[in-house]
Amino acid sequence: MEVREARLFSFPKTRRLWRTLDFDRVKEAGHAERGRFMVLATLAVQNSGASRAGFITSGRLGGAVVRNRVRRRLREIVRKHQHDLRDDFWIVVIAKPGASKASYRALEDEWLRLAKRASILAL
Repeated sequence: MEVREARLFSFPKTRRLWRTLDFDRVKEAGHAERGRFMVLATLAVQNSGASRAGFITSGRLGGAVVRNRVRRRLREIVRKHQHDLRDDFWIVVIAKPGASKASYRALEDEWLRLAKRASILAL
């Protein structure tokens, strides 16, 4: 794979939400779609460019190893489908306790279903 192609599939930190104020803004003013393994909160932000995503994995999931595994899986799912996302959206994915036991495929299927329901996919 060429370097140029690899950049197309990277998920840089500039595409992530990390400030508490941004998370709070999405959770308070945005729209939430609830599933078995996660909650997908979205907020349309005018002229923000490419969509940005943040991930919340609370201590209810388990220890640090479990939380980090779930967070890595969710981040990979969003990275893999980032080119299908509509621009000008902020997305917060909140993992539910069942996410720690779910397979990668189950998490991806649910994320796609919730994303379609939230109308953030440009398919």
